[in-house]
Amino acid sequence: MSILADEFDRSLGLRVRAEREGRGWSLTELSERAGVSRAMIHKVERGESSPTAALLGRLCGAFGFSISTLIARAEAGSERLSRRADQPVWVDPETGYRRRHISPATAPAELIEVELPPGARVAYPAAAYAFQRQMLHVTDGALTFVEGETTHRLEAGDSLTLGPPADCAFLNEGPEPCRYLVVLLKADRAG
Repeated sequence: MSILADEFDRSLGLRVRAEREGRGWSLTELSERAGVSRAMIHKVERGESSPTAALLGRLCGAFGFSISTLIARAEAGSERLSRRADQPVWVDPETGYRRRHISPATAPAELIEVELPPGARVAYPAAAYAFQRQMLHVTDGALTFVEGETTHRLEAGDSLTLGPPADCAFLNEGPEPCRYLVVLLKADRAG
């Protein structure tokens, strides 16, 4: 892992801890709300473990906001202009899923660019979607998106507005990386 990645993991861990403590939650309470072990949360908070997309989805679902919001808060951005060189990029250590937070922290919506490697699968619980409206737009490749009991196959140029909160999975069943945009309407809730 690079020094930059180590620093970001520490920053992300400190943000998770600040969000937990700001709500007055113990490790046990966050563990129960997120369905993540206390030991894993402790490792994340100390920057000793690089969290997966699924783990971040569970934690953010418990906090009531998106992964992008957590990453933006960890980066502490407050600018109206978001230059590509300054946009936070997070890579899931388990799948290689790359997530770039494109929109400025002050924007009324979040715009996220994702690259999903061939064969990768990233799943999120319904709780990660309970507080937001979301749309997907595939720019390259093909994406299989499982939304509860429904499977959507999206090709380059296709867009989908997500329905009511459901367990979801993003799959790239093709031989090439899939690139897509996620648009999130901000609707953070207090916890």
